[in-house]
Amino acid sequence: MALGLLNTVLEKSETLLGSDHASVVSMNLFVALLGACIVLGHLLEETRWMNESITALIIGSCTGIVILLISGGKSSRILVFSEDLFFIYLLPPIIFNAGFQVKKKQFFRNFMTIMLFGAVGTLISFVIISLGAIHFFEKMNIGDLTISDYLAIGAIFSATDSVCTLQVLNQEETPLLYSLVFGEGVVNDATSVVLFNAIQRFDLTHINSTIALEFAGNFFYLFILSTALGVAAGLLSAFTIKKLYFGKIKHSTDREVALMMLIAYLSYMLAELFHLSSILTVFFCGITMSHYTWHNVTDKSKVTTKHTFAALSFLAEIFIFLYVGMDALDIEKWDVVRNSPGQSIGVSAILLGLILLGRAAFVFPLSFLSNLTKSSPDEKIDWKKQVTIWWAGLMRGAVSMALAYNQFTSSGHTKLLGNAIMITSTITVVLFSTVVFGLLTKPLVKHLQPPSKKPSTPMSSFHEPLLNGDGSYIENQETLVRTQGQSDYILDHPITLGMFWNTPSRAIHHYWRSFDNAVMRRVFGGRGVSLVVPGSPIDTSVGQLWIEDVENKEQNGEP
Repeated sequence: MALGLLNTVLEKSETLLGSDHASVVSMNLFVALLGACIVLGHLLEETRWMNESITALIIGSCTGIVILLISGGKSSRILVFSEDLFFIYLLPPIIFNAGFQVKKKQFFRNFMTIMLFGAVGTLISFVIISLGAIHFFEKMNIGDLTISDYLAIGAIFSATDSVCTLQVLNQEETPLLYSLVFGEGVVNDATSVVLFNAIQRFDLTHINSTIALEFAGNFFYLFILSTALGVAAGLLSAFTIKKLYFGKIKHSTDREVALMMLIAYLSYMLAELFHLSSILTVFFCGITMSHYTWHNVTDKSKVTTKHTFAALSFLAEIFIFLYVGMDALDIEKWDVVRNSPGQSIGVSAILLGLILLGRAAFVFPLSFLSNLTKSSPDEKIDWKKQVTIWWAGLMRGAVSMALAYNQFTSSGHTKLLGNAIMITSTITVVLFSTVVFGLLTKPLVKHLQPPSKKPSTPMSSFHEPLLNGDGSYIENQETLVRTQGQSDYILDHPITLGMFWNTPSRAIHHYWRSFDNAVMRRVFGGRGVSLVVPGSPIDTSVGQLWIEDVENKEQNGEP
C-alpha cells in the first residue's frame, strides 16, 4: 500500500512539474513575442501606417497559426483568456497613465463636449445597436438569445477602443482631436462597463418605469461616486508625500514612486470592491496625481514616474493586442460555428454596420449642439474634425472582447451556437476594425488635419493667456502677488455675468483656478503654490517663501 501511495505521489509530481514546465515555456514565448512586437513596431512606425497595436495583432495571429499547425489543430493559444487578467492587471496601468499624461487644459476645456460624446453618445449608440441586434438577429435564428443578451450586445459594441485611439492620434499634432477622441474613449469605456454591469444586475425581462428610473439613478450614482473616489485617492497621495518630506531621505525616489503606484492601484481595486466604475476612478486619480502629487516629489521621481507609468501602460497595451490576435484562431469556438459560416459572417457584417450607424447617429448631431455653445471658430468642431472623430472611434478592442467573454462564455469556453457566433463575430469585428480602420486613421488625419506650419511661440514663464469677457485672449494682463503664505490673482478684467452666459466653461475655469491657488494647492501642494527645498519637495529653511509657478506645462506635454 505504501508503494502504491508513493507511485501516486510521484505521478502527480510529474504532472505538476510538466504543467509548470509548460507554463514556463508559454511565458518565455510570450515575452519573446512582446519584444518582437516592440522592435517591429518601432521599425514600421516610420511608415505612419503601422503601430505596435496592429503589429501585435498580426504577430499574434501568425503565432496562433503556427501553434495551431504544431498542435495538429487542437489549440492556437499559449494562454487562456481571463477577464481578471484583463480588468485587474492590464487595464489599470493603461487608464491611469492616460489620465496621468493627458493635457489637462485641453481635456477640461472640452470637458462638456467630451461628456456629451462619452456619456450621451454612448447611450445613443447603445440603443441603436441593441435595437438593430434585436431586429436582425431574431430573424437570423442564430440561437436562444434573451433580451439581456441583446442589450449586452449593445453595451459590448458601444465600447470604443481608447487604447488603440491613443496610438492612432498624436496630441502634439492634433491636440483638439486627441483631447476629444481620447476623453470620449475613456468616458465611453466607463459608460459601457457601467451599462453592462447594470444589465447583468437588473431583471430586464419585465421592464417598467420604476426599473428604468432605478437604472438611470444607478448609472449617475456610479459616475459621480467613481469620480469622487479617484480624486480622493489622488489628493491622499499628494497630501501624504507633501507632509512626509520624502525628499529629505536618501533614495526617496523608490518610496515616492512606490507610494504613487500603490495608491493608484488601491483606488482601482476599491472601485472594484464597491462595484463602482474602476475605469473612471483610476483615470481621475491619474489626473489628480499629475496636478498635485507629481509636483510634490523630487526631480528624479518626476522623471522616473513619467517613464515608469508610460512603460507599464505600453507593455499592457501590447500584451492585450498580442493575445487578441492569438486568440482569434481558437479552434474550439470556430468548431461550433463550422456548420454555419454564413451566419457568423452575416452577424459580423451587421455588427459593423450598426457600429458605423450608431457612431454617426451621435457624433454629427452632438457636434452641431456643441458648436452652438462655442463662440470662437477655433473651438468649433468643423466637418473635417467630425469625420475624423467618427472614424477614429470605430475601432473596437480588448474591452469589447472582455465583456463578450463575460456574457457569452464560461471560463473562456462555450458550446452553444448562439454564444459561439457572438464570440467569433466579436473577434472578427475587433480584428477588422483595429487593422483596417487603424491603418487608415493616420493617413485620414494627415489628409483632413494637416499639421500647422506656423512656428510655436513659447510663453513667458510668468504669463499665461487669460480670457476677456468676450472670450478673447488677454496676455500680460495679470499681476502675480507674492506674499508670505498667500497667492492670489489680481485681474484687470474681472469675470462678469456676461462671460458666464457667453463662455461658461471659461468662467468656471477662472473661479476654479482662483480656488485651486488659494486653497487646494496650499493644502495638497502642486505647481501653483509650493514650498521649495534643495533636494526635497518642501523646505522649511527658507522662511516660508511661497513661489508661484504658472507656466502652462500642459502645452509642453508635462503633467
